Amino acid sequence: MSAPASSRRPSVVARWAMIGVLAAGIVSHNAIAAWQESHSFMINASESLPNWAFFVSAGKQPQKGDYVFFVPQPGELVNRHFGPDQGPFGKQVIGMPGALVEHRGDLVYVDGVKVARIKPRTRLGEPLHPGPTGIIPRDCYYAGTDHPDGFDSRYAEIGFACRKAILGTGTPIL
Repeated sequence: MSAPASSRRPSVVARWAMIGVLAAGIVSHNAIAAWQESHSFMINASESLPNWAFFVSAGKQPQKGDYVFFVPQPGELVNRHFGPDQGPFGKQVIGMPGALVEHRGDLVYVDGVKVARIKPRTRLGEPLHPGPTGIIPRDCYYAGTDHPDGFDSRYAEIGFACRKAILGTGTPIL
């Protein structure tokens, strides 16, 4: 007579299968944890970009046309409009290090191409100041949008997005 099924020891194959499942679980957990350290999911709450959801990867050197997510420089206007703990800004890289940014009247040009119009005031009537001009420094980018109300590098309150403030580049998913 054989022992009841509940008192049987697992077969060698079953034991190795359990060890394999455990090992796969550990490897998967470690891979996901490593991925989370350099990736995030961000929601764009403004109308300045055509997409509203992005996967953001840290550590990649931004290229022209990439979406870049950065922490804006601190300032009263940014705090009033977005709060003292505002999230990162997402914009598109329009100008790379070494590109020439010029203001011609209320128009902004990057390497001779018109990229934006500067408004004198916010929608709430607060003064806006023209952003930086000249050669974009190393490790900095002109980050902008073609939206007429975009709050981006065209204004001094945002300025260039530089490496120390960049969280990563984004891939639109929705």
